[in-house]
Amino acid sequence: LQREELTGATRGIGLACAKTLAAQGAAVYLGVRRLEAGQQIADELIAAGGRAGVVFFDASREESFSGMVDEVAAKEGRLDILVNNFGIFDPQPFEAIDDAQWQRFFDANVMSGVRLTRALLPAMQAAGWGRVVFISSESGICPPAEMVHYGMSKSAQLSVARGIAETCVGSGVTVNSVLPGPTRTEGVATFFARLAEEQGVSVEEAERAFFANARPTSIIKRLIDPAEVAAMVTYVCSPLSSATHGAALRVEGGVVRSMV
Repeated sequence: LQREELTGATRGIGLACAKTLAAQGAAVYLGVRRLEAGQQIADELIAAGGRAGVVFFDASREESFSGMVDEVAAKEGRLDILVNNFGIFDPQPFEAIDDAQWQRFFDANVMSGVRLTRALLPAMQAAGWGRVVFISSESGICPPAEMVHYGMSKSAQLSVARGIAETCVGSGVTVNSVLPGPTRTEGVATFFARLAEEQGVSVEEAERAFFANARPTSIIKRLIDPAEVAAMVTYVCSPLSSATHGAALRVEGGVVRSMV
């Protein structure tokens, strides 16, 4: 593996991807909004024998990109791999989601990846090799009733990724999406803690009830570990995945009841 930009890398799936990719030899640049947290992770990766750096910007705001690409290019020449992991979620009743929230979710979950890919893709195409990965969700296929705006953004992300793949014909650059299911990230842990408190049950009971009622089609009946998602991302970023292009790769525990 080569040089990589990873957004949303200080927690959860992003952090697991950073650790796994660095262990496989990638020079990982962490795109972060919390500089201190990002630098701490970079230092840990370096201490473990990896190569890492931090780029400070807000992927949801276009004006935040000024100079970011040039900063990394000056250090590494170019970026070979881009993992668009940055995203937000917030369960809310549909009636309570106002226009500002719809726009916020679209900017964060869709436009962040659009902007980064638009900035970095030309150099990959010119070099004849590259990997772009969008971290989407099974919610992009099965929009959840508890957060319709999130499902919308993840469906749009899948469309964007496939469309960009169509622009990379014969270029040596692949563009794919990875679709995690319910994953044990910090945000999900907070969600279940709040749910358990509201229901007057333990967190474990809240999780079991979630899979029984909200995700009854799950085959594994448990939260996914971020490292399990990172394993798929690492494969997609590697030379081994050269014939995997324009795909939506599911790591969702069987929630989606489809053979393809």
